[in-house]
Amino acid sequence: MGCKTNTLIVLLIVLLIVVYKWWQPTAGGTNPDVLPVVLWHGMGDTCCVPFSLGAIMSLIVEQTKGGYVRSLEIGGNPILDWESGFFIHPDKQVDWVCKQLLQDERLAKGYNAIGFSQGGQFLRAVAQRCPQPPMRTLISLGGQHQGIFGLPMCPTLSQKSCDYISRLLNSAAYSEEAQHNLVQATYWHDPIMENHYRLGSTFLANINNELYLNTYYVENLQKLKKFVMVMFLNDTIVQPKESQWFQFYTSGQDRIIQPFNESKAYQDLHLDKMESEGKLVFLGIEGDHLAISKEWFIKNIVPLLLEK
Repeated sequence: MGCKTNTLIVLLIVLLIVVYKWWQPTAGGTNPDVLPVVLWHGMGDTCCVPFSLGAIMSLIVEQTKGGYVRSLEIGGNPILDWESGFFIHPDKQVDWVCKQLLQDERLAKGYNAIGFSQGGQFLRAVAQRCPQPPMRTLISLGGQHQGIFGLPMCPTLSQKSCDYISRLLNSAAYSEEAQHNLVQATYWHDPIMENHYRLGSTFLANINNELYLNTYYVENLQKLKKFVMVMFLNDTIVQPKESQWFQFYTSGQDRIIQPFNESKAYQDLHLDKMESEGKLVFLGIEGDHLAISKEWFIKNIVPLLLEK
């Protein structure tokens, strides 16, 4: 019995050492000639898993020849970081991130940001609410900037848990309980009942200026050099997929997509001005949600990170 216990302890220690070695929220930092890059993971992911954002961090460091990369670890530990994707209100997360970025001296002169899935709209909230340190280019990979109306899959959750979340969103997304406890409810956008959405959404309706016109948000968003939106053309997770290009259903139904330049957010966030100035970039990629190859990333995203 004692031998087995000792073996388990040794294995646990080895596991902790291995985890500590690859669980690093920051990387690079030897090349001061390129802007730092901040990453925000999506639902069901974490900051530093080596086969996910950890690999992206390594790729960016390699392609920028030592550029500084920070992958946001929400709450400061792996457990909270994973939970944040489902159960910590975006406002709390954005507030925490803004404070962390302000304390990071390497970001003081500016940084580029890449948001993965819901991390895309969360980083846009950072750009709108926290102009210091300055975000230069925002790259949203599959972000849902006009929200979602459907949740067919829940990465890393059991089918039972996913079914429960889907039922809750469909029946009570704008209840106080759902808005407080479920991240996806805060950007659930019901096109059939637009007023319920605008009055009930505690995050997306706010950052999209749908409750009242917050000129501070507009001014800060205009400071971006570029706002790059990437849509996955065969997406089976984000509904509608066009939300990734800041589009959504025409109000009152859930079939026809409203043209980008006819949406309320287009005027209320002055996206028209950004478009006329060439700041908006729309990229499409064949494949399902976040199905990005190394080659595509190097060809389409890395050049944006190397711009002066």
